[in-house]
Amino acid sequence: MIKATQGFSILCILISGLSCSRKEEARTRQPVHEDVSYQEDFSKKFNLHQEGITLKKVFSDRNGVIQVYSSGGVLKTFAGEFLSPGSLVPDRTYRPLADKKILNLNLHRNQFVYLDEKAVLSNAWAGNLYSRHSMPNVSLFEGGLGFDFLISDGEAIQYLKDSKVLWGGKASDKVIDIAFDTGRNSFWLLSKNSVSVFSVKDLALSQVFSGAGFSCFALVNEGKEIILGTNDGYQILDAEARKSKGDVIRRLPWTEITAIEEIDGKIWFGTTRGAFTTEKDGGFVYYASKRWLPSDNVVDIEKGPDSSVLILTDKGLGQICFKPMTLHDKAMYFEKQVRARHIRHGFNATLGYMQDGSLTTGSLEDSDNDGLWTSMYLGAEVFRYAVTKSDEALENIREAMDAMERLYTINGIKGFPSRSFERTGYKYEDKPWRRSSDPEWDWKSTTSSDEAIGHIFAFGAMAELLEDQKDLQARAIRMIDSLMQHVIDHDMYLVDWNGEPTLWGKWNPAYVNARPVGVGDRKINSSNIIAMLQTAYHFTKKEVYKDKAFELMTKHGYYENLMFPMSQVRRADSTADDWSKMLSESWNHSDDEMYFVGYWGLYRYAFNDTLKTKFREAIIDHWQIERPEKEGAWNIFTALTGTNDFDLNEAIWYLQEYPLDLIHWTVTNSHRKDIELMEPNFRKQTTKEVLPASELPVSRHNANRFDLDGGDNGSSEYSAGDIWLLPYWMGRYFNVISAPVDERNSK
Repeated sequence: MIKATQGFSILCILISGLSCSRKEEARTRQPVHEDVSYQEDFSKKFNLHQEGITLKKVFSDRNGVIQVYSSGGVLKTFAGEFLSPGSLVPDRTYRPLADKKILNLNLHRNQFVYLDEKAVLSNAWAGNLYSRHSMPNVSLFEGGLGFDFLISDGEAIQYLKDSKVLWGGKASDKVIDIAFDTGRNSFWLLSKNSVSVFSVKDLALSQVFSGAGFSCFALVNEGKEIILGTNDGYQILDAEARKSKGDVIRRLPWTEITAIEEIDGKIWFGTTRGAFTTEKDGGFVYYASKRWLPSDNVVDIEKGPDSSVLILTDKGLGQICFKPMTLHDKAMYFEKQVRARHIRHGFNATLGYMQDGSLTTGSLEDSDNDGLWTSMYLGAEVFRYAVTKSDEALENIREAMDAMERLYTINGIKGFPSRSFERTGYKYEDKPWRRSSDPEWDWKSTTSSDEAIGHIFAFGAMAELLEDQKDLQARAIRMIDSLMQHVIDHDMYLVDWNGEPTLWGKWNPAYVNARPVGVGDRKINSSNIIAMLQTAYHFTKKEVYKDKAFELMTKHGYYENLMFPMSQVRRADSTADDWSKMLSESWNHSDDEMYFVGYWGLYRYAFNDTLKTKFREAIIDHWQIERPEKEGAWNIFTALTGTNDFDLNEAIWYLQEYPLDLIHWTVTNSHRKDIELMEPNFRKQTTKEVLPASELPVSRHNANRFDLDGGDNGSSEYSAGDIWLLPYWMGRYFNVISAPVDERNSK
């Protein structure tokens, strides 16, 4: 309740028209992201279906052909596109080659070169390369400046050219890899415990560095350095001085290194738990999980066609592709993704029941939050239409609105929204499901406050921004009025089929103020209901909504509740009731979603300028707490206040980094050694810095972006409608994201 000493100042803020009311702070120009292209990465996967085959090496030649050397011979890629995996199959392009016992594969002058028990050979250069050797158990080879090769069976070594062995000898330690140094015309040889070099000029082999546990190596930085991979990190060797440049580096996504390759100036590492590459800022980009690779056990890494990177694993090949895209390009891809696979009776739905990420096996599934997810997609399409006047967006709005309206009509309860509906017989033994008057359909009850605030957000955006679509505007206002009149008529509750309030649809002071100050539900329910009542009054002009809002703010402390500093939200103390303790065990990220979609009505339709200014303070106060998550939607929502500081760059980072692949693959990051873990805390922030979305489990806005692990092994695909399209199109509407820039005409 409001204390008497605060009475005048609070009333001054709340009551419209008093002289103490001041105008909203003047807006200055907000930052704008120029939508130029960036490199979007995605994966094509080629699975190995043959049993008992060990994959060993992968290369791509000058023609873009990809070959894999395996214990079963040479394989090639077949089919395979983004989200449609291909396979590795025997390569029978050259039948005589297919009949040979190939012992290794390499690339020389961008052509495939093969090794068998008799010779080094190739189908390139008119088949003229056929250099015989005398090492029947040979397993390793590498080409020099000309058509000269160093070969080894792990112990014996031969340097040969034109079928002549020009030098032969033995290594002091078992050789596991060979690399050619063009600048020095020398071959580097890696053993488990040493590095040696063979000089072509001197025809001499010498050991130059000793250590332990070496697993792989690569000559990098124009031949100046050698990176030595081990089972526990890597170290850098000065190739000229032939000595270590420092300690073993272990602050990595994973330290059991299996492959190293320099590709287009970046160092790529393969490990037993995925692959990663270096960034200019010293960080890493981590590619793990079936989002990127058939398996996390990496065998080899090589440069692929069209600037791609080939990552060979024990279960198949992942081809990481890079495509120039603008955010608008990405939006158009996601618009198609939603329409192709995620529309269920007009709802924005999840594709579920999938087997190992196969889209062909999926079925659309209902959700407790069908109305909420659809509200967010509906809002996205409203913003899209407001920006572009797209006929397609308008049709999407109409279809979603049909579904939203039916939530209210299918249950026979005036003004009460169902959670979902589905054909009878497919639901089930789940208690919330109820029969409708139509024997063909069931509806889902127990609707909660997050559905209600989502509906009001979307209907409010429609009512405001679809002024040239009077029928849709009128339908939206009618739905706002219907829902809010139900809440008024039922003493600030959502009342279900049984005449009882739903578990979460409660805005009555007896419930809200029963929560101790500092427990988040007291603040969130106050913030949401004032936003809802303001929206209803703004579009209907019915005094009952305005009167109720002021009653809640002046008589029941809802203004103080919603203005309560977010930094002081905390766990309930030991004297609180059990329900309040349960509600405040930790930060509720679903509440963040409810707050921010509610902020549209709280700020946009504030009763007066003074309230608008105060509500702006509350929104920015909340956003300050959220900043570490770099949540694109919350940053863009904050831009509605006109503030210049809403972390636009982080919002763009979120939009650019969110993967094109929205399949809910199982993703793990908690094992990583390059992240700084935090002690358990109220907000459930696990790391000092949030990881990019491309490395995290796919999640909606109600999830914690600091959750390092998650996923369902590819049994569902999420819709981009709420996850990505809402922040993008809202950003376009606020003009903080530009239309795509035609870079051909830019200077």
